[in-house]
Amino acid sequence: MKAIAQTSSLKADGASAGIWKLSTSVLLAAAIAVSTHAWAAESPKPATEATKAANDALLKELPFNDKTSFELAHKGFIAPLPSEPVKGPNGNMIWDPNKYGFIKEGETAPATTNPSLWRQSQLINISGLFEVTDGIYQVRNYDLSNVTIIEGKSGLTIIDPLISTETAKAALDLYFKHRPKKPVVAVIYTHSHIDHYGGVRGVVDEKDVKAGKVKIYAPNGFLEHAVAENVMAGTAMSRRASYMYGNLLPPNETGQLGAGLGTTTSTGTVTLIPPTDLIEKTGETHVIDGLTYEFLYAPGSEAPAEMLIYIKEKKALNAAEDSTHTLHNTYSLRGAKIREPLPWSKYLNESLKMWGNEVQVMYAQHHWPVWGNKEVKDQLSSQRDMYRYINDETLRLANKGYTMTEIAEQVKLPKSIADRFSNRGYYGSLNHNVKATYVLHLGWYIGNPATLWELPPDEQAKRYVDMMGGADAVLKKAKEYYDKGDYRWVAEVVNHVVFADPNNQAAKNLQADTLEQLGYQAESGPWRNFYLTGAQELRNGVQKLPTPDTASPDTVKAMDLDLFFDFLAMRLKGPEVGDKHITLNLDFTDLKQKYTLEMVNGVLNHTEGVQAKDADATITLTRDTLNNIMLKQTTLKDAVSKGDVKINGNEGKLDELMSYMDNFDLWFNIVTP
Repeated sequence: MKAIAQTSSLKADGASAGIWKLSTSVLLAAAIAVSTHAWAAESPKPATEATKAANDALLKELPFNDKTSFELAHKGFIAPLPSEPVKGPNGNMIWDPNKYGFIKEGETAPATTNPSLWRQSQLINISGLFEVTDGIYQVRNYDLSNVTIIEGKSGLTIIDPLISTETAKAALDLYFKHRPKKPVVAVIYTHSHIDHYGGVRGVVDEKDVKAGKVKIYAPNGFLEHAVAENVMAGTAMSRRASYMYGNLLPPNETGQLGAGLGTTTSTGTVTLIPPTDLIEKTGETHVIDGLTYEFLYAPGSEAPAEMLIYIKEKKALNAAEDSTHTLHNTYSLRGAKIREPLPWSKYLNESLKMWGNEVQVMYAQHHWPVWGNKEVKDQLSSQRDMYRYINDETLRLANKGYTMTEIAEQVKLPKSIADRFSNRGYYGSLNHNVKATYVLHLGWYIGNPATLWELPPDEQAKRYVDMMGGADAVLKKAKEYYDKGDYRWVAEVVNHVVFADPNNQAAKNLQADTLEQLGYQAESGPWRNFYLTGAQELRNGVQKLPTPDTASPDTVKAMDLDLFFDFLAMRLKGPEVGDKHITLNLDFTDLKQKYTLEMVNGVLNHTEGVQAKDADATITLTRDTLNNIMLKQTTLKDAVSKGDVKINGNEGKLDELMSYMDNFDLWFNIVTP
């Protein structure tokens, strides 16, 4: 995935609050999803003739008469999802299985939807409990991802227990209604994205894990990346994720259709139990509950820590998220570190080498399986070649002197790859994946010195509008281009008017109309969601919806101190403290770990294993006390008064340091300055 977003604030009271405040992306718009109505300043517009023509052209380009995917998506069906919503203890909505009921299988795509994305959304909405092969079952569309349940010798092995404990429990309950009730003896996390581990406490009790009754397997580096991936840029990622996943949009024909990878995300309780066993190399084999699992270690593919799994007795390959029924992201539009398509391609090639001669079914943690040796090999090899082509063709053209945008306009996948629906850009897109590959190797600078030191967007905009004769002249001409259906150009030009004068509602309305048509044409779910969310906010402004005020306790507890202090340092208001100097010692008595924090030259350094002799103060506490303060189960002031925190020295220096910490508002502007 995807690291999906929720903004969480963890703070103490009073002047000391700043140091303990933590904003981190851990669950896709859980707070945002509580209010997904449209605000009615201007309603969505119908599809224009240009949009209808663009969507109709795609109907002629792709083999829409091929119903194989629908046959596969229905294969092995046992039972539908219960019609009742999954709700929390306070009646809060966590998962509504009827939310996308307007997307009906067999119905023609509305004019306001890309027909290929509509087809994908129909497939994703095929929900329920399914048999993959003898002893392997999946519950699909009870969350963004699938949960896989494997029947072993004495119990069950759960692969990827969804985002929330509530949906994970509901999925297991559905399984138990139709299969023998056995204990869960193992859990496997295929990778470090939250939709593949967050519901773990809905299927196992941590007491059983600690007692050795349940083992949890994960790829090496899982815990580090599961906790750290979205912390440092968490607020920015969270805000952009509200666009990417369309959680501000109503689900309907002019709004959200889903995310291409799944429908949407649950909004329940996120948990994390650390793994007991790590997979560190390809070829590693473990017998889990009587079945032989062989692993392909695939770090840096779809996630920083990821692995593919083969069960020898079942001749069944779990592709995790490295081969699904979409072109995936090598760069996530919410913001993330770029993923490398070349190693990704090589991992898929390695899976063919290891298991291609015998595999009979391939299933993943999104979408539906592929059955048959030939069919599995075709899927793997086609996606192997797709990711390799993106890498190699991007670099070939870069070495001929083409720049990022020029390359993204030129690269087209070979027809043999592009005409397969499983390779279409429902989640990633060819265009932004090519750009990501360029940036991965060459960075943001295209080599032309005219682009080396550009003006910021608002200053650019004022000069562009002035040179083009003023806002009215620009809008008049832009409307002519809009009427021709030249939406990409209109979006670029009118954006200058909006940034030059964000109070120009006529400009914002035209820009909204333009983005909306681009959204209606988009084959990628995230592209559609970005365009339509941008249109909504141009028309109605940024709605400051409520956000949750506490992070997942499991996530907080899993953060190591190094990451915590790095996050703290990132929040320091550097320009304000360049000439100030504070040194603090911290002694975590339970961990036998000591740190020195030094604020100097506008940065906050931390050094483990050192106690400065000239420190302004020494703070003694336990990690549990730190967690309790972070989770607002106590305050720093109360912890000091109870003796849980001891401060020797100048206590005022701690307050001073905390006063320099910045706070972040999730609801910053995106489509306006």
